[in-house]
Amino acid sequence: MPDVRLVEVGPRDGLQNEARPLSVGDRVQMIEGLIGAGLRTIEAGSFVSPKWVPQMAGSAEVLASLGRRDGICLQMLVPNLKGFEAARDAGAEEIAIFASASESFSQKNINCSINESFERFVPVLEGAREAGMRVRGYVSCVLGCPYEGAVALSSVVHVARRLHDMGCYEISLGDTIGIGTPRAAAAMVRAAAGEVPVSALALHEHNTYGQALANILACLDEGIAIFDSSVGGLGGCPYAKGATGNVATEELVFMLEGMGIKTGVDLPKLAQVAVETAAKLGRDPVTPISKILVAGAR
Repeated sequence: MPDVRLVEVGPRDGLQNEARPLSVGDRVQMIEGLIGAGLRTIEAGSFVSPKWVPQMAGSAEVLASLGRRDGICLQMLVPNLKGFEAARDAGAEEIAIFASASESFSQKNINCSINESFERFVPVLEGAREAGMRVRGYVSCVLGCPYEGAVALSSVVHVARRLHDMGCYEISLGDTIGIGTPRAAAAMVRAAAGEVPVSALALHEHNTYGQALANILACLDEGIAIFDSSVGGLGGCPYAKGATGNVATEELVFMLEGMGIKTGVDLPKLAQVAVETAAKLGRDPVTPISKILVAGAR
């Protein structure tokens, strides 16, 4: 099997729903630890309104403290043109935009339709091209929506293709509420790969029902070699009862390395980042409870 590329989303997706925000200094220390563990692509923050996401306040300061480094990609999420301009002015080299495959989720999450979200992306992509910045695209709810239930594969493919056609070099397919299972995940990836090169597709698995690693394994067999993950399994979705976060980077690294797939990540160093971050958040990094029970399926 080929080597894979991991996209560490803990400093953004992992922290944005935590009740206890981390300071700029703590977030910088977290990211430094992730870089020291061997991670090379890290979602370092987002330029969203601190009124709505106070956990991401100070993202410009985080980026400035880290500076540019050869071989390290520090990605910043932006919701619109204002967010893009803030990211550009802060010196970001790569940004990410997000759309949904579910009309209901798009309305609830960003207060606009799917088509309206793409209208917002046009000036962002134009500005990014002028600034020489790469753009990554996210598609949420690819395996289910908390409002609509099942999401049509045709909608997932349509949104992924639109993002790619607009200029996103990579499309991350997100199981936002973590209800996907291996065959469904593999079928979704096959459908998307019919319209977008599989080399440009990534998988973003949440582990609400404990299926993330199984889904990743199934999608490896479909040719996916880029996976999003979060140190310590941090994350969660405010729209899914009992959602426990993204697939833990350390668990994913352990599985891949055990299969002979190189990740370039030092597992003990990564585990230390997980423990230290959990302590700052006031969380126990070990949760030996059935994920199905936590998710409320009883």
